[in-house]
Amino acid sequence: MVDVGGKPHTHRQATAQGFVRMQPQTLALIQQGGFAKGDVLAVARIAGIQAAKKCAELIPLCHPLLIHHVAVDISLNEAESCATISATAGLHGQTGVEMEALTAVSVAALTLYDMCKSVDKTLVIEGIRLIAKTGGRSGDWFYTSTDDATA
Repeated sequence: MVDVGGKPHTHRQATAQGFVRMQPQTLALIQQGGFAKGDVLAVARIAGIQAAKKCAELIPLCHPLLIHHVAVDISLNEAESCATISATAGLHGQTGVEMEALTAVSVAALTLYDMCKSVDKTLVIEGIRLIAKTGGRSGDWFYTSTDDATA
């Protein structure tokens, strides 16, 4: 694990995003609350929040952090037949929360997949990435579409 002992405490925040592509009828079923397992979106949000809080247990050498804020938002896009998952994590500390935001999105997407796989075998999880980071020694960073061209 990297020694962050000498770094100053600053407010740090990170936002990650990902997508779950699905059949239009699966998206409609989610909107109608038609799953016997319950509210798919609510369960995925809670799973994402819990995962962010347990990130150090899931990712080797990840620092255990006292996160003061985690939000997971899921929006449904009928035109693209997908769910967009965004997660923001924040703290006042010596290291960033990028891994916590990315883990929240990943686990929320996996939960959505798990709850919908019985009716849709074509589900695809894609595009999980960091889209914003603030605070810390390296400064602020925000995703732009030109970042794709340099990757």
